[in-house]
Amino acid sequence: MCSEGTSSPSSSSIDRWSYYVFLNFRGEDTRTNFTAHLYNALCQKGINTYIDEDELRRGEEISPALCKAIEESRISITIFSKNYASSTWCLASC
Repeated sequence: MCSEGTSSPSSSSIDRWSYYVFLNFRGEDTRTNFTAHLYNALCQKGINTYIDEDELRRGEEISPALCKAIEESRISITIFSKNYASSTWCLASC
């Protein structure tokens, strides 16, 4: 997650969103390249962005904390990659 004190385009109004953007991506495909660059660019612009820093293991359930981050994000950006649709994590819902 972007460091504390970052703002979002709607920071002047009080709302229920903890994050402005939630990044949805297949980690092994894009975590260290495109997604990392997008995340850094959003944070540099002061856009409070959530990125899951934990590698999700096959067979595990989505954690309550991850579901909460999804629900508390104003928008989600999905980064499609070659293997995105083969990931049950990427296609799962809370």
